[in-house]
Amino acid sequence: MNPIYLDYNASTPVASQVLDELLPYLRNKFGNPSSGHSFGVACRAGIEQARERVAGLLGCKESEIIFTSGATESNNMVIKGIAKAAGKGKHFITSRIEHPAVLEPCRHLERFGYSVTYLPVDQFGMVDPADLEKAITSDTALVTIMHSNNEVGTIQNIAELARIASARNVLFHSDAAQSVGKVRVRVDELGVDFLTVAGHKFYAPKGIGALYIRNGRKLLPLLHGAGHERGLRPGTENAAFIVGLGAACMVAAPILENEGPRQMKLGKRLFEGLQKARLKVHLNGHPEKKLPNTWNISFEGFTAMDVMDALGREIAVSPGAACHGDLVEPSHVLSAMGADLSLARGAIRFSLGRETTEAEIDRVIEQLRKGLKK
Repeated sequence: MNPIYLDYNASTPVASQVLDELLPYLRNKFGNPSSGHSFGVACRAGIEQARERVAGLLGCKESEIIFTSGATESNNMVIKGIAKAAGKGKHFITSRIEHPAVLEPCRHLERFGYSVTYLPVDQFGMVDPADLEKAITSDTALVTIMHSNNEVGTIQNIAELARIASARNVLFHSDAAQSVGKVRVRVDELGVDFLTVAGHKFYAPKGIGALYIRNGRKLLPLLHGAGHERGLRPGTENAAFIVGLGAACMVAAPILENEGPRQMKLGKRLFEGLQKARLKVHLNGHPEKKLPNTWNISFEGFTAMDVMDALGREIAVSPGAACHGDLVEPSHVLSAMGADLSLARGAIRFSLGRETTEAEIDRVIEQLRKGLKK
């Protein structure tokens, strides 16, 4: 039997069209994009076309996109860059369910005298806008709330949260690493000041990402060197992967409208199939305001290790709990959502992709039906 990959939130394969576009920049178009000769000019042209494609997907100007190595760098660039540049305050606001690429930079700032408010979430993983309104003070420099959660898929009402921050003259950043390329993400609609993009979450290579910076917003760079990427990200650009990111944006744009509903239908097929197999399953996260590909499911009476064992090595998923020997600890996301401890320990994240088929979903259901009954 062919292996089944249902861990697309961890990483995706490089799309064939993406690979076709980036390979020439590893072969013929190898010049330094800062060079004035024909080799450098050809390389620079590829980078600027990619910048235009990323901007097109996000609904912004090309001048508002800089390229990074991925979401972790983009998030750190904003959080630490604002801390260094902020003249108004040393207070930051985030949520309890953020990715470590946001939580750890915030904790780093706390060690240097900054204060951070970690907003709670409800049972669906949603931030209450009223909590944000109460948390903002005259000392608040930045609010950073993820667009969608990487574990449970819940999509926040970023437009409303950003509006609240803007009304108080506070900058707003959103980590959209799991959203871009899967659902509509338009910065002109969201009203954010900064937005993070991760290439390998939507069929570009690992090690490439982008950061949207609204024109007029100021960051201080984490690194110092030559003036690449508006002076914010020095170092010779990774032209091949940048071109790949641009190609991934071009591929994603026309298929979002149909691919999202298709994956949502497959996810419902999985969850309902498990119910029909008489397994006691519980969906974690918001049932509607969610990424269509992300299905975090708890198996009542089983731990994540039990479920992984039943699936075997040929079906790739991610446990929603950390397994340390015989000890199974619930994730910080499910804990923040107030999930029942026994259910949180039996959580599995199934994340679907463009290649996922009904036949694969049915095979997973059958594998679990047989394996868990044993």
